[in-house]
Amino acid sequence: MRPRTIFLLRHGQTDFNVQNIVQGSGIDSDLNDAGRRQAAQFFAAYGHVPFDKVYTSALRRTRQSVQGFLDLGLPHEAHTALNEISWGRREGSRITVAEDAEYRATLTAWAAGDASARLEGGESPAEVAARQRPFIELLKARADEETVLVCLHGRALRVLLCQLLHYPLSCMDGFEHSNLCLYKLEYTGTVFTVKNFLDTAHLQS
Repeated sequence: MRPRTIFLLRHGQTDFNVQNIVQGSGIDSDLNDAGRRQAAQFFAAYGHVPFDKVYTSALRRTRQSVQGFLDLGLPHEAHTALNEISWGRREGSRITVAEDAEYRATLTAWAAGDASARLEGGESPAEVAARQRPFIELLKARADEETVLVCLHGRALRVLLCQLLHYPLSCMDGFEHSNLCLYKLEYTGTVFTVKNFLDTAHLQS
């Protein structure tokens, strides 16, 4: 079996990102002008890649981030398994670590190994990981898809990388992200290896 290449992409910028407002799975926001430029820059850099399939979450901002590839007629599937973590009652509100004690305490609990911690009404990383697992098995099983593009969300990306690379969820903040950043992985059929880490070279043009 030839190694497969998996492109993991975080969606482009939204107005919520700029304002430090959490979106989560319950806020179906659109890309802003900067996000659309980022999507265009990524397509300019990687539009020549012969992707066999494009996967996105069920939220608009991921589809909009890869619209250039979809316009080529590439096969596409949207999966709710790739949706962002739910931040519960706090979705749509401004949350920063410096200003919000509940948010800070939840992140601290995650880093200490409590993957079941959550904001009120929201999801825990363990729950996100559980809903991602059927998608991971689907991705592994489709050996004919040698080059794949997956667009998802920041926290969901961190959880997915932990699972693919066999890290505990307490390590997820080690996988930094920014809007329209790329993690490129190689999959041998047994092991995933990171080839590009937090790659934003395509945004430098």
